[in-house]
Amino acid sequence: MSEESQQTRISRRNALGLFGASVSGAAAGPLILGAGNAEAVPAKSAVTGLTTGSATTPVQGLHLTFGADPRSQMVVSWVTDAAVKNPRVVYGTLSGGFGSTVRATTKTYVDGTSGRTVWVHHALITKLKADHDYLYAAQHDGATPDAGTFHTAPSGRAPFTFTSFGDQGAPTVTWKTGANPADASGRDFEPNATPAAADIVTGIEKVGPLFHLLNGDLCYANTGPDRIRVWHDFLANNSRSARFRPWMPAAGNHEIELGNGKLGLDAYQTYFELPSAETQPELDNLWYSFTVGSVKVISLQNDDIALQEGGDIYINGYSGGRQLAWLEKELKSARASKDIDWIVICMHQVMISSATAANGADVALRAAYGPLFDKYGVDLVVCGHEHDYERSLAVRGVVAGSATLTPNPSQTALDVIDSAHGTTHMVLGGGGVSGITNNSFTTDDADGHGHHSAYVQMEHVGKFNSVKEQETAIWIGVRDAEHPYGFAEFSVDPGRHPGDMTRIYVTYYNIITPTGELSVFEKFTLQRRRSDGGNGRH
Repeated sequence: MSEESQQTRISRRNALGLFGASVSGAAAGPLILGAGNAEAVPAKSAVTGLTTGSATTPVQGLHLTFGADPRSQMVVSWVTDAAVKNPRVVYGTLSGGFGSTVRATTKTYVDGTSGRTVWVHHALITKLKADHDYLYAAQHDGATPDAGTFHTAPSGRAPFTFTSFGDQGAPTVTWKTGANPADASGRDFEPNATPAAADIVTGIEKVGPLFHLLNGDLCYANTGPDRIRVWHDFLANNSRSARFRPWMPAAGNHEIELGNGKLGLDAYQTYFELPSAETQPELDNLWYSFTVGSVKVISLQNDDIALQEGGDIYINGYSGGRQLAWLEKELKSARASKDIDWIVICMHQVMISSATAANGADVALRAAYGPLFDKYGVDLVVCGHEHDYERSLAVRGVVAGSATLTPNPSQTALDVIDSAHGTTHMVLGGGGVSGITNNSFTTDDADGHGHHSAYVQMEHVGKFNSVKEQETAIWIGVRDAEHPYGFAEFSVDPGRHPGDMTRIYVTYYNIITPTGELSVFEKFTLQRRRSDGGNGRH
C-alpha cells in the first residue's frame, strides 16, 4: 500500500456505518479526520425520508468523477429506472454534518435495442476545499438516500496515489431477453462476465487511491443480451469503490453500441459527467483532461484515430481532426507549465503489443500520436484493449525505415527510467474480462538477438479483420505470461524543492484467481526533473 493511502482519512466502512445510523443529523462519533482537514459547515441537513420499501425507484450505481478543477469540484452521479423528482446531493464534513445541498441535472438515453429509457443524475459540487475529506448522500423524493465519502485533490505539488486498469466487464451474469433461450453458442448470459471483475474492485480499495483511471472497454454491454442490465451490474459492482473516489474512464470500442446515437456512444456519454471542454454535444465527454498536483492526465477516445474496428459501428475519423488538434493544445500547454511535471495519457487501443491472440498495435495511432508524444515529452501512456499486462521500454521516435513505425527504445533500463528521454507504454487490460491474451505472447527470436516479433495493423478491412505486418519488437520491456488479471498503482513523489527529481513509483499487482488476493508482480520507478527549476524542461 502506498504511503499516501496510509495517511489518516475517513474510514470508508465506518463512514457508511455512520450514514446508516444517522444520515439525517449532524455527524458525530469516533471518526477522525487528518490534521487540518476538518471544515465546519452549518449542521442543517436536507436528507429526508429515511424509508425502506418505498415504491420509488431507488438510487443505483452511485459513482464519482472529478469536475474541471479536482481541487474544488466533484460530480456525484447515480442511475434510476424511471423519472424522479428533485434529484439532489447533500454534503458536508464529519465535524459539521450535511450542511449543503446541490441539485442534480438529469440526462437520459433510449437504448436502441430494447427501447427502454435510462435516467442518470449528475450533481456538480463546487467551492470545495483542496485536500479535504467530505461526506455526501444522493437522494430524490421518496427514495432512501445512498451515501459515500471523497477526498479532494491537493493544491500544488503534493504526494498522492492513483491506479489504472482497462477491460473490466461485470461480474454478474445477465439473462437473455425473453424466455432465456440459449443462443447459437449455448450461452444465455453475459459472455464476458468473470469473478475477477469484482475481485479487482476490492484490490483498488485495498490500495485506496485518490482516483482511478479506467482505460476503456468498461463493461462490454454491446456484446451482452441486455445492454442496460450489463451497465447497471457494472456500476453496482464498481460503486463499492467509485462512491469513495473518482473513477475516470476512457471510452473504448466496446462502448460503441448500435442504435445509441450516431457514434453509438450515447450510453457512455450519459452515464458519466466528465470535465470535457468540447462544445459539440455529440462529442461531449469523449476526450478531456484534468490536473492533480503536478500530474496532467489526458483521456482520449481512440476509435476516432485507430484503423481497428471493434465496436458495433465503425466511427474512424468522426471528429474530423478536432480531437487531435485539442490534444496538441493540451500537450503544449502542459509541457510549458512550471506547475506540471508529469503528462499521463489514458486511452484504450494500443501502440505496442506482442500478444498474437490480441488485436495488436495500430499504425494509425503510432502515426498520429507518436510525434506529439515525442515533441511534448509524454511520460506515461496507460491503455487496455489487449487482455494482458505488458510494458514497453522508454521509447522516443521510430526505427528508421520501418513501415510499421516501430517505436525506438531510448533506454534499456527496466527498474529506474528517465522519463524526460522517453515514453513508457503500459498495457493494463487485465480488469476482469473473460477473453484473456497473456497466453499468446510471442517467443520467437525475430532478429537473432533475442528480440521477439509483434504484429501491427496496417489497413482497415472490416470488423475484427485486419492486414497486419510483422515487426521486430525491440521495444518490449516486461510481460506477464502467467497471470491475466491485475492493475497498476502509481505513487507520486513531487520532490521538495524547485528543480528536484520527482518520481512516480509504480507497482503492478496480480489479482490471483480464483481467490482474488493481491500479489506484487513488479515494481519500477519513473523519474524526471521538476519543471520549476529552470533546467527540467523537455
